[in-house]
Formats: sequence, C-alpha cells, structure tokens
Amino acid sequence: MHPAFREFIGENALSIDLINIAPLDDLHHPKAMIKEAQVLAAEAFGADHTFFSVQGTSGAIMAMIMATCSPGDKIIVPRNVHKSIMSAIIFAGAVPIFIHPAMDERLGISHGITVKAVQKALETHPDAAALLVINPTYFGIAGDLREIVRTAHNYEIPVLVDEAHGVHIHFHEELPISAMQAGADMAATSVHKLGGSLTQTSILNVREGLVDVDRVKTVMSMLTTTSTSYIFLASLDMARQHLALNGHLLAEQAMQLANKARDMINEIPRIHCVGREILGTAATFAMDPTKLLIHVRDLGITGWEVENWLRDKYNIEVEMSDLYNILCFITAGDTEESIKTLVNALRDLSVEFAHAQAEDKPTISLPNIPMLSTTPRNAFYSETETIPLVEAAGRVITEFIMVYPPGIPIFLPGEVITEENIAYILENIRVGLPVQGPEDETLKTIKVVKRQTAISG
Repeated sequence: MHPAFREFIGENALSIDLINIAPLDDLHHPKAMIKEAQVLAAEAFGADHTFFSVQGTSGAIMAMIMATCSPGDKIIVPRNVHKSIMSAIIFAGAVPIFIHPAMDERLGISHGITVKAVQKALETHPDAAALLVINPTYFGIAGDLREIVRTAHNYEIPVLVDEAHGVHIHFHEELPISAMQAGADMAATSVHKLGGSLTQTSILNVREGLVDVDRVKTVMSMLTTTSTSYIFLASLDMARQHLALNGHLLAEQAMQLANKARDMINEIPRIHCVGREILGTAATFAMDPTKLLIHVRDLGITGWEVENWLRDKYNIEVEMSDLYNILCFITAGDTEESIKTLVNALRDLSVEFAHAQAEDKPTISLPNIPMLSTTPRNAFYSETETIPLVEAAGRVITEFIMVYPPGIPIFLPGEVITEENIAYILENIRVGLPVQGPEDETLKTIKVVKRQTAISG
C-alpha cells in the first residue's frame, strides 16, 4: 500500500480490513458474530430480521423489490422515487403503477402519498405484488404510514419502505414513526446518512408474514460483493449500538438545535424555514424537525445560487438545493457554534439581496408527471436512436433524467417526453442545477425508442 495512504488512514483501520475467513464469519452465510450483530440490529429496530448492506441503501432497496416482484408483476410506487427504485424495477421486469405524490406549489416540492391515493390504487390494482412508500421524504415530511400499511395489508399486499433518511426516527417519540413501528414488511434504512456509520452502509429490516425471508436472503446475497468490507460491517455494528443506547439523546440534541436554528432563521427577512405549520394535510401527517427546509424564493435568487454563495463566502456545505430552496440537516454532531454560523450567513445573505423586488422572484412551477407508454425495462432494452432534447417532445425516452441530489427522476425510461418537461429541464440547466442521467452529459441529446419504418417490397 502507498505509504502516504497508510499513514493517513491509520493502522487501526487497516488492521480490520480483512476477508471472510472462517473465524470472522461470512455476511453471505452468517453463523457467528455477523449473525449476532444482525440479530442485535433487528432487536434495536423492532424487526424480525435485519440484514447488513455494504451496497448502500440503493442495494437494500433493490433487494426489497427484487425479492417481492417477478417479471410482469405490478408494484405501486410514488412518482417521486429515488433512481435506485426505478433501477430495481427495470432489473425485476416489474410494471410500475405510479401514485401522484402530493405537490406543494408554494414550496415547489413534492411530499409523500396519501391514504386515499393508496386505497384508490389498491382498488384498481388488487393484484399488485407490493406497495412502496417513502418515509420520510428527503425534506423530512411523512404521511400517515400506519394507516397506509393497514390499508395495503387489507389486500394482503406487502409494504416496502424507502427509509433512506429515517434511521434516527425509530429512537424518539416526537419524530415520525418508523417503518417497523408502523407494521411495514420491509424497510431499506440508511445508517450512514444520519446514524453514524461509514458511507455506503445501510440495513434492510424485514418483518415475517407477507414476505419470504429466505428469498430476501438469497437476493441480498446475489446483489452483495463476496469481498465484504469488515470496516463497513464493524461501523454498522457500532452505529447500531450507539443508536440503541444513545439514540433518544442524540435525536433530542439534534431537534433542540434544529428548532433553535429554525426560530432564528424565521426572524430573517425574506427567508422562511418550514416548521410545524406545514402539518395537517393528508400528505403532511408528521415531520422531522431536524431537516431545515429553507425557502429562499423571496430573495429573488435560486436555491442553487444560495448553495454556491454559502460555500464561497462561509465554507458551508448544504445537503441540497433546488430552484426555490436549500436543505440543511442538523444532527447531534452539530453545535451551537455551527448553528450560529449558518444563521449569521443567512442574515448576511438577506442583506446582500435586499434589493430584489417582488417581480424579480422566480415563478414556481412543477411539471406534470409524464405518461408511461411502455414498461421501464422494455424501454431500457429497446432499440434506440439519439435525437436533440429540444426536438424530443412526443417520443418515448429510454434514459433517466434527474436533478441529483435528490435523484428523483424528471423522466424515466418508457415515459412520453413533453414540451413542459423539456422546458423544466432547460430551466434547471440554465440556473446551474446538477441535471444528470443521460449518456450525453451535456444534455444536448437524449436516447429515445427508435421509430420502426415499414419495409417496402
């Protein structure tokens, strides 16, 4: 190993960078300490079984879907899902049945799905193999998950939960309820995002009953490297212990800091930090106050401009930005000082852009969800041709286009391209947001299903 890297990373880390020899157990067939660690994790998260993922939450999400869906099976999903969910649907050959998430026109974001929308989808598709729910959303908003689960279970349909941003919610009663608390059947839960483990480590929580646990094990193994990192596994185990013993205190500290920051931010002219006033609709049943969703539209600039301003002027890195907002995560790792730095920076921002007039404000618009013309798998594997994006209206796309983060697709393979969505993409590109997905990284061209021409005799 390069001596400089060895010195930097340290002997302790390298001393546990091992392989799955017999005394160290094997993640693919755990019988000793890895099995014990996963049993303890299941106990901590209220699951019947917990599987460690060294392929991130994306790997756990793929395992959930591929363990419950066979080719041709329907899966009910919100349209604002992460790209890993759609990738899994392509791999599984499943047919997505989209539920429109509730849209917040004031903030320019999408929330979760409602019980009413779930009931309607289940009535129309009672033969669905699974229902997938996001809990909470990237912005910390949760629907009535317990009632959604109860509704799906009336049809004996398992509920899969993307809990990428909710590892901590299980450990405090004032946070939205977790997937396992709500009675969900599986949850892909990111430990590395907010639970203190190393990047790329997550867990898959499973409840027995509507899910074949042995099939879940098989699919997890199929999707997992045989060279599993013991550094990763150890960090997951220690994060579990820290959450189990101190999770309530850690969440309490983060909430107190976040609420203090929210109050101070809301005293700043033209800047609004979303709070409990957002609750009360069918899609906004609960919220995670540690997520600071800061609306900057009234400053007459975009969230992307605010993100770059904060980085350049204050060395502050936000979680994400979009056309209208920035998102900041507050954790127990934050301090009064880090909160003060953020608030002071936003005060300066408000002063610097105090000249902006109301007519300078960007207009909030959210594009309609495109129509799905064919299954994502069929589109992904179809014969394609490359055409200019600006001329693509009416064609069927074979690629993903998304703003990342958060990785929610504007277009999915199989959807019909519209002028409205092209305009939305171009607006995001114009203001500098990270639009990505197509093979052509300039986004000048995209791949669409090739038009078949008749063969003349």
